[in-house]
Amino acid sequence: MVMSRILCQQQKWSNTFLVRIKVYFSIHFSVIEYVLMTTCPVCGREIAVSRAIGVCGDCIRTRPDEVLPDVLKCHAFYRSEHGLPPEVPHDEGGLLCRFCANACEIGEGERGFCGVRRNLEGKLVGGIQEASVNWYHDPLPTNCVADWVCPAGTDVGYPDWSYTKGPEKGYTNLAVFYRACTFHCLNCQNWHFRDTDLDAPGATPEDLAKAVNERDSCICYFGGDPTPFFPHSLRAARLARHANKRILRICYETNGSMQRPFIKAMLKSALESGGIIKFDLKAYDENLHRAMTGASNRQTLNNFAWLAMHVKERKEYPLLIASTLLIPGLIDEREVWNLSGTIAGLNPDIPYALLAFHPESRLHDLPATSRELAEACLVAAIKAGLRNVRLGNIHLLS
Repeated sequence: MVMSRILCQQQKWSNTFLVRIKVYFSIHFSVIEYVLMTTCPVCGREIAVSRAIGVCGDCIRTRPDEVLPDVLKCHAFYRSEHGLPPEVPHDEGGLLCRFCANACEIGEGERGFCGVRRNLEGKLVGGIQEASVNWYHDPLPTNCVADWVCPAGTDVGYPDWSYTKGPEKGYTNLAVFYRACTFHCLNCQNWHFRDTDLDAPGATPEDLAKAVNERDSCICYFGGDPTPFFPHSLRAARLARHANKRILRICYETNGSMQRPFIKAMLKSALESGGIIKFDLKAYDENLHRAMTGASNRQTLNNFAWLAMHVKERKEYPLLIASTLLIPGLIDEREVWNLSGTIAGLNPDIPYALLAFHPESRLHDLPATSRELAEACLVAAIKAGLRNVRLGNIHLLS
């Protein structure tokens, strides 16, 4: 009962009852069938609502003081299941981590929000010499968020940055999955990484660099997110390119939360290797972003704007692209309009991918993105001034 009250103070929200089930019977959410909530319990609007958040996107945008604290309490509870700090730590006398926008102040023996960085005997450790990571060789062209504008999937970049005049069939992408993140997304489609034992021995940058084979034409860092392990990823990329003096593009797919020195290093790596930087812009409204991820999006948007100033340094194909997942009841044409207007104000030619949502993780009780929502968002993005917009994962549309 105590945990339920901590999690969800508003007893009228049905997720209070579900949390009690979770606490007392340890039943994982994914094995329970829920009846779809079709009415927001706060404003009464008829709309799909996930019990993990409990209210609609409009209420989060317009009534954050009323609804956001309860959503963040639910984030804290979910994170406790994986031994992660309930919120961004700001311990008095703690060590400041400068990896990402969370700027954790980590107390002795404690972890940062990502779970990777630790205060061990007065020193910050983790994310540099070893990483919790796995990788595989993904045949090209692959289902990359940038496949419609990159050398691996199109006819751009040949012969300087691509092995073939057209999609690089017969080649592979070394897909590198880092098992940690600076956000806590309730919709994470790779959420299983949170079960990782971050104290277990990891792979070194040398281990990762040696995994590159003669058919790899690119390395793509994703996760989770590369941010908690960025120094590891950068060293591995340098070692791999030094050992393979040929086309080997270095790409990043990230939430963009890293501090500016990392962004500068990422830009340099992408320009030198022919890689692409892919930003996942989850929401425009900061309160909505916090409800979905447990963190602010200010650094993400600032970093994106800084990178946008450098896109003209490559003319053959895009250096920077953006993507947004269209989530029913949360990320709609209003969010896309605002994000698109922001991108267009920086450079209207930056590619923007609108991705269909598949029910997963804590938001598995929402429906898949409808074709109606996807088309409305596409129109909004174009009207906001963008010239290169694409609907992705259309096979998931309902």
